[in-house]
Amino acid sequence: MVSTELVEQLRKLNRVDKLMVIQLLAAELANEETNLIKSGASYPVWSPYDAVEAANIMLEALNAEASLNHD
Repeated sequence: MVSTELVEQLRKLNRVDKLMVIQLLAAELANEETNLIKSGASYPVWSPYDAVEAANIMLEALNAEASLNHD
């Protein structure tokens, strides 16, 4: 949580300094985002291949919707 003292200090900054703080924080956030995926690591990815049960559920939902629209 951000302290009220920090917020007060940020409000006292001039426009240029406020923009510099924004730029600093945006760069920090971007850096954290790029570190989420590590080079050379493997990550599981879901694939619809052989997802027969999911396909059947989707087909049932589409058929139910189609029958509602024809009634």
